[in-house]
Amino acid sequence: MDRMRARLKTGGLLCWAAAGIVGQGSCLLMPGKMYRRFPLFFWNVACRILNLQVHTIGERAGSLKPRPDGRRVIYVANHSSWLDVLVLGKVLPAFFIAKQEVRHWPLIGYLTYLGRTIFINRNRQEAGQDVQEVIEQLRKGYDIAFFPEGTTSKGSGLLPFMSSLFAIAKPVQRRDDPAAKDHPACIIQPVSVAYDRLEGLPVGRHRRSFVFSWFGDMDFGPHLMGLGRWRSMRATVMFHPPIKPEDYPSRKALSNAARATIEKGNEDLRQNRLRDDATSPDHTRP
Repeated sequence: MDRMRARLKTGGLLCWAAAGIVGQGSCLLMPGKMYRRFPLFFWNVACRILNLQVHTIGERAGSLKPRPDGRRVIYVANHSSWLDVLVLGKVLPAFFIAKQEVRHWPLIGYLTYLGRTIFINRNRQEAGQDVQEVIEQLRKGYDIAFFPEGTTSKGSGLLPFMSSLFAIAKPVQRRDDPAAKDHPACIIQPVSVAYDRLEGLPVGRHRRSFVFSWFGDMDFGPHLMGLGRWRSMRATVMFHPPIKPEDYPSRKALSNAARATIEKGNEDLRQNRLRDDATSPDHTRP
């Protein structure tokens, strides 16, 4: 039964990914915001196929509608698995930043491309150009989400943050650069993600690392099949109070503040310090 369940879920997810390419491609041709709403729907169904329930704590700072203060929202979150994309994609109406390698993944690469994911290089010589591309999306009024760790971890703690990515919120001000003066005002919202229930039971350190987390040289296919054998899973997403980049003297200070907040929230979730009735399931308000 476990093998049958895993095969059905894996096949269903791959078929839905193929259907999502057609759906998102069609939405790009439609007027309005359908191309921004469809990813929320797509990742919602993907979570349902895996029977992955998503609970949230706190209030999301942004939506499909502009904020009253005119600021763009940049969501930063910890990263332990490819599942983070499903979980956050379900609740965040934002464009994601991903490493260039994701662009070449079968099905998922093309799907994320249609979803307006911004692919960046790890090469420092090209980092400046990538940052400018992200800032351009902010100027157009879109919110952004990214994983400052730059790669996945075992889920038992956070890796160091790449402070250079925070240049999209706090660019270097140069007097001879007119674009710097046109930088859109932003806020940073730290987000903690933890996988805390497996078939209704609390998740311990071992299962968090070797059931949910996807790191190192793990192959995608076996990891997906391993997840598919479980009947139910749960992820909890904690939205922390937003912080203003101008309150910090440097990108490093801003990065450290966001990391400390996310780490504390992640630790609370891992230790089950928060009551279940403090969470609200399926927070998908656009």
